[in-house]
Amino acid sequence: MTFSHPSSDANDRLVIALGDPAGIGMEVTLKALADPRLPSGMNPLVVGCRASLEQTYSRLKAQQCSQIADPSDLDIDDLPIGEDITQGKPSSASGAASFRWLSHAVSRVKETRKLALVTAPIAKYAWHAAGHLYPGQTERLAELDGTNQASMLFTAISPTTGWRLNTLLATTHIPLQMVPTALTSELLLSKLDVLCDFCQRFNPNPHLLVAGLNPHAGEQGRLGLEEKDWLIPALQMWQESHPHVQLDGPMPPDTCWLSAAKAWQQGKQPESPDGILALYHDQGLIPMKLMAFDEAVNTTLGLSFLRTSPDHGTGFDIAGRGVARSTSMVAAIRAALDLSQP
Repeated sequence: MTFSHPSSDANDRLVIALGDPAGIGMEVTLKALADPRLPSGMNPLVVGCRASLEQTYSRLKAQQCSQIADPSDLDIDDLPIGEDITQGKPSSASGAASFRWLSHAVSRVKETRKLALVTAPIAKYAWHAAGHLYPGQTERLAELDGTNQASMLFTAISPTTGWRLNTLLATTHIPLQMVPTALTSELLLSKLDVLCDFCQRFNPNPHLLVAGLNPHAGEQGRLGLEEKDWLIPALQMWQESHPHVQLDGPMPPDTCWLSAAKAWQQGKQPESPDGILALYHDQGLIPMKLMAFDEAVNTTLGLSFLRTSPDHGTGFDIAGRGVARSTSMVAAIRAALDLSQP
């Protein structure tokens, strides 16, 4: 992955929440903060348990991991866990810790006027075991920021071509059977506005694609009526008010990301999209992770600050072994620095 380094005055703009302490969050954070692909002299505020971070550091040193940040060099808001945590075994205690760390990190972002928050992965079921019944971090962040407009966008830069892949989700952490009900013309139009605004950071006249809901995008009503009844009219209305944007859709979901895949591998083409709107979680995340698992960054838009996160989970199956790759965490930190520049 190729990066250009921002100026050093950007290095104190970040807060990092360490995620579930039974997972790989601390490991990938320590590895990322020592990575030469990030600017030297970074000074993020790290929110978590200092003792656990020091234990992670000692374990990684013993496992002969050479590229690791020393916690003694980091600015840490110390919120001790208070209970023993076993690596790879999430619990109500690990869920309570990650929930507390995230909530405190948001307060620190606001108090210190930092511009971005980077979050290591959490386990939703550990949150639930601790009594925090949220679908995920995005929803908790929206609550803490006092908004119901948070949007989940996944962005990645191809390490081969430098082309940027962007996918926004119209709906996020809801059961599949609830998706058709949750989708409305108003929601679709607002998410297109968010996607367009983001893509205009890189292209003033972006090319956007919208995936259909049904197989073959409904095939003119034979495989579902949503496209015919409201999706196509909504897209036509949005296009009329945004003549500078090339908008295509609804597209058959099974081919919607093909032009993006070509650009990811070969570089920008005339048909390459600047952004794609997926209508539900797995519709957008399957192609994103197939193309860009290590490089993709989960970005929350619509908050008063920018939030990024690695596009992977807690890695409980490899926690404590020292083998977790930090590429996505490096990308999340890099994206936080890049996208939060004033």
